[in-house]
Amino acid sequence: MEKAWTEMKSSSSWLLFKIMGEFVNGFEQMGLIEPCVSIFGSARTKSDHPVYQQTVEIAEKIVQHGFGVITGGGPGLMEAANKGAQQGGGTSVGLNIDLPFEQVDNPYIDKDKLINFDYFFVRKVMFIKYAQAFVVMPGGFGTLDELFEALTLIQTEKITKFPIVLFGSDFWSGLIDWIKTTLLEEYENISPEDLNLIKVVDDVDEAVAHVVQFHTKNTFTTNF
Repeated sequence: MEKAWTEMKSSSSWLLFKIMGEFVNGFEQMGLIEPCVSIFGSARTKSDHPVYQQTVEIAEKIVQHGFGVITGGGPGLMEAANKGAQQGGGTSVGLNIDLPFEQVDNPYIDKDKLINFDYFFVRKVMFIKYAQAFVVMPGGFGTLDELFEALTLIQTEKITKFPIVLFGSDFWSGLIDWIKTTLLEEYENISPEDLNLIKVVDDVDEAVAHVVQFHTKNTFTTNF
């Protein structure tokens, strides 16, 4: 058992070099790209679903304001966002990750802007570091993970504040109600001003306008 433990510790040390390599590759490639908006959403949403087309429209209008679009590079709403970015003539970035199911890079990513990752935590750093805003469409655990990561880092002032737009009040209302009644009012685990970090919208143009208006007053910057 002691031998096995020693071997595991040794292999863990070498693993650091692979992790550092992913960070270096990500920083080098993302550092060449203009300011972007990260758009998140379910990989399982079909192209005939209304929210798919709404995601296409948001991305298309976002790039017309000079932003690129970053997604997780997979199918569903990630595909929709990359599709919209290409239709709008803008930069379309995909941060793909190797998974046993669901994740296959979509055809709407710019060929020189597909970056592959093995580690979720490295990939999440790229989403946050190079995003000028998050637009969060309906999604699952991965979407929620990205959302709460950004909220936590902004709340604790570990990164620069940027807009976080939640699209679809029907989808998000239960979560927002729980945050207000349970986290804020009942347990006092957050502050009232923390609610201002989130903007819930149902209109494509309103989602885009919230991002654009924020950056008429704030300069573009990487977030840490």
